[in-house]
Amino acid sequence: MRKVSRKLFVSLSMAVMLGCTVDSSEDEFALDGTVTGSADAQGSGERCASMKVHEEKIKENPGLLKKMEEIEAHTQRFVKSQESKTSGGTGDVSTASVNDVNATIEIPVVVNVIYNTAQQNISLDQINSQIEVLNRDFRATNTDINNVPATFAGLKSDLNYHFTLKTVNRKQSSKTSWGTRDAMKSTQKGGISPTSPTNTLNIWVCNIGGGILGYAQFPGGSSSTDGVVIGPEFFGNKTYMGTPASAYLASPYDKGRTATHEIGHWMNLRHIWGDATCGSDLVSDTPTHNTANYGCPSADHRSTCGGTPLEMTMNYMDYTDDACMYMFSAGQKTRSRAIFAAGGPRSGYAAVQ
Repeated sequence: MRKVSRKLFVSLSMAVMLGCTVDSSEDEFALDGTVTGSADAQGSGERCASMKVHEEKIKENPGLLKKMEEIEAHTQRFVKSQESKTSGGTGDVSTASVNDVNATIEIPVVVNVIYNTAQQNISLDQINSQIEVLNRDFRATNTDINNVPATFAGLKSDLNYHFTLKTVNRKQSSKTSWGTRDAMKSTQKGGISPTSPTNTLNIWVCNIGGGILGYAQFPGGSSSTDGVVIGPEFFGNKTYMGTPASAYLASPYDKGRTATHEIGHWMNLRHIWGDATCGSDLVSDTPTHNTANYGCPSADHRSTCGGTPLEMTMNYMDYTDDACMYMFSAGQKTRSRAIFAAGGPRSGYAAVQ
């Protein structure tokens, strides 16, 4: 397992600037953000556009890079504080309940459905099934967590978040795809503006296009665009729907794990391969990956990066099929909790008492 070194932290600005390296064969974006190219969402294309979108936001607002560096500094202080507490120390941050990694943080959710066809206007049953997936995945009560191999069994973690559906907003649109320029997040641009974004997770369900399953905004960005965007056929899980269990879902991303992955980004988790060959996700207990994994790799899938040879392909922050991702690590839990602590960019969310 690797440690997050000072060198990695100092080089964060470079990592943020680089983000994902996108092949020329993947999506192309018009000036209005519409996807003009095509990527195979079920193959080895870019299923998550979070880092690409993040790159664009930094280009548009150079001050965001400094803000991200400040958030990372806060995150590293929080991580060290939690490590100190684990070792019997007092830590160096407040002991308020929201800073306790074992306190459950309540995440109110507003789902904004923007549809062009009746099929895209997904049912309330399908929406509720996604909330069920989130509450299982982020509490480590998902049934498939028992599939975690012995190598990583001691690292699987309950992140202690509880999601509650607050409102569903619906809007019909003549747009057939929305791209990744956040137009769906603005009423003025034909979408739906976010509801109470400083203390509510907004999720937009709409056709993104270009084979992209979803994308998220990392902590630190504008509140006017904060939240997660998911394609309607990748939102929900038929298993948790009522009878009859009809749903608009596309295999192999039909078990609700796209939202789990994207909300991981919203909580400041990076792709497990660090968006570079043998890169860093800034988490101490996840093994170094060569690159993204697709499909359902074997349990003994190995890295050539050095250190621990086995890759944690079943981690939610990889690119494997929904049925083959089923864990967060303890280090990812601590990293995600930092943003909800005092002084963090999502400190407006409250712990359940």
